[in-house]
Amino acid sequence: MAVTADLAAILDKKYEESDLRELVNAPVSALAGVSDGDAELLEKAFSIKTIGDLGKNKYFRAAQALSALAEAST
Repeated sequence: MAVTADLAAILDKKYEESDLRELVNAPVSALAGVSDGDAELLEKAFSIKTIGDLGKNKYFRAAQALSALAEAST
């Protein structure tokens, strides 16, 4: 099943035509608003090098889950 989504708003222009498999292996700086310096700090603090690493990071997942639960409880 093919899925299409316009990801241009969340990606740097260089990565707008990438497929999902390429994106999960792309550097975190491929996300719009994440600088190379931000990416370096994420790597130093959490060993995050790629978008996939960021999405699978236990701390970011926990924060996302807590945020969603807090939203749902209001």
